[in-house]
Amino acid sequence: MSTISASEKVDGFTRKSVRKAQRQRKSQGSSQYRTQSAPVELSPLPQLKDTPSAEQQELFMQKLNQCCVLFDFLDSVTDLKSKEIKRATLNELVEYVSTYRGVLVESAYPDITNMICTNIFRALPPSDNPDFDPEEDEPTLEVSWPHMQLVYEFLLRFLENPDFQPSIAKRHIDQKFVLQLLELFDSEDPRERDFLKTILHRIYGKFLGLRAFIRKQINNIFLQFIYETEHFNGVAELLEILGSIINGFALPLKAEHKQFLMKVLIPLHTAKSLALFHAQLAYCVVQFLEKDPTLTEPVIRGLLKYWPKTCSQKEVMFLGEIEEILDVVEPTQFKKVQEPLFKQISKCVANAHFQVAERALYFWNNDYILSLIEENIDKILPIMFGSLYRISKEHWNPTIVALVYNVLKTLMEMNCTLFDELTSSYKAERQREKKKEQERDELWKKLDQFKLGNAPLVQNNSHSIPSVQNNNNNNNNSNNNESQEATSTPSNKDLAVTVEVEDSTPCAK
Repeated sequence: MSTISASEKVDGFTRKSVRKAQRQRKSQGSSQYRTQSAPVELSPLPQLKDTPSAEQQELFMQKLNQCCVLFDFLDSVTDLKSKEIKRATLNELVEYVSTYRGVLVESAYPDITNMICTNIFRALPPSDNPDFDPEEDEPTLEVSWPHMQLVYEFLLRFLENPDFQPSIAKRHIDQKFVLQLLELFDSEDPRERDFLKTILHRIYGKFLGLRAFIRKQINNIFLQFIYETEHFNGVAELLEILGSIINGFALPLKAEHKQFLMKVLIPLHTAKSLALFHAQLAYCVVQFLEKDPTLTEPVIRGLLKYWPKTCSQKEVMFLGEIEEILDVVEPTQFKKVQEPLFKQISKCVANAHFQVAERALYFWNNDYILSLIEENIDKILPIMFGSLYRISKEHWNPTIVALVYNVLKTLMEMNCTLFDELTSSYKAERQREKKKEQERDELWKKLDQFKLGNAPLVQNNSHSIPSVQNNNNNNNNSNNNESQEATSTPSNKDLAVTVEVEDSTPCAK
C-alpha cells in the first residue's frame, strides 16, 4: 500500500487525484489475467484473397490459430509488431467470412469457436471503484479492445453468414458457451456489452434448443441482482433482449412467462440503480400487457406495492411507466385498478416536490387517459378533488398551481353537478375543521387563564399549612390533661383549617 505524504494529508483533493490516476493506470486490466507465460512473435501469413481457392481453407485455419495468441495491452511498448499482425489478420478474417461463400465447412467450426473463446472469455477483474456511479463516473474500458472488437465482429459475421448451420454449431455453441457469454455482460465497457447484446440475440434466434436455457439464466442473473449483489452492469442490455423475446411470445402466455413478470420484472423496480435501465424495464412490462391485458391489475398493484416513498426521481419514473401502461390498458381492466391507482396519483399531485406533482398532472394531457377518466368520473373525481382543491390554494410553485387550475377546469366540464356538490361539501368540511380548531384554541386559552388565576391561591395555601400544624401541636400540648371526649371534639379553628385545605384540592375546584 502506498504511503500518503504530508501534503496529500492536508490537501484531500490531491490525494483523490492521485488515487484516480493510480486507478486509471491499473483499471483497464482484464487482459492482464490471461497473458501467455512466454512471449510469442507472430509472422505475417499470405493474404487469403491472393491464395488459390484450393489452399484457402488451410490458410484460413492457420490464420484462426494465429489469432489465438494473446498479448498484454497494459504494456504499450512490447510486441508492437505482433499486435499489428494479429489486428490485420482479424480484419482479414472478418472480411473473408462476410464476403466469401462456402468458407464455413464443418471442419472449420471447432477452430472458429476455439479462437472466439480464447479471445473473449476471461474472468472479469473486480471493479477498481466500489462506489462506481455509471451516471457520473467514467467506465473502465477494456484495454485490449483493438483486438477484442474484431473478434466480436467476426463472431457476429459468423452467426449471420448464410452458410451458418446451427445443427453443426450447436456442438460448440452450447450451454457452457452461453453461460460464459452471459457473465461478460457484467463488463464495465459499454462497447463490449453492446456487441454481446446483438450476439446473444442472434444465438437466441438461431438455436431453438437454447432458448429456455437463456431465459432461465437471465432470470437467475436478475434474481441475484435484486436480492444479493445489487450490482450488474448489463441489466439494461439483457432487458433490451428480453423486450424482443417477449414480443415474440405465443398466446396464451405460459405460466412460466407470467411468473417471470411478477416475480422478477416487477421486483426489479426496487433497485437503487433503476434509472440506468428503467426505459427497457418499462418496455418489457408494457409488452406483457399488450400480449395479455388481464395482467394489468396485478402489474399495477405490484407497482403500487413498490412505490418509492423517499426518492422523487424514482417516483417520476414510476409515474412515467404508469402512463405508458394506461396508454394500452383496456377500459374493463382500468375499472379494476382506478381507485387504488388514483389514490396514489392524488398523493403525487399533493407532493411538495414540483417534478413529482408536475408529472402526475401531465396525465390530463393524454387524450386516452382523459377518456378513461371521463367514463369513470363519478369514482375518480371524489378521490382527486380534495388534493387538487387544496393544492390550488397552498402549493408553493406557481406552475403547479396553473396546471391544477387547468385540471380542475377539465374535471368540472366533465361533470359540473358532481363538481359543485364536492365543492360545497369540501367547503363545509373545511368550515367544520376551522370551527373545531377555533374551539380547541379557545379551550387552551381558558386553561391558561385558569392556571394563572389559581397560582396565588395555591401559593398561599402552601404557606398556611405549616402554621396550622404548629397550632394543632400547641393545642394538643395544652389540653393534654383534659378528658378523651373533650380532646376528640374539633375546635372551630380546626374546622376552618380543614375546610380551607379541602377547598384547595382539585375536586373542590
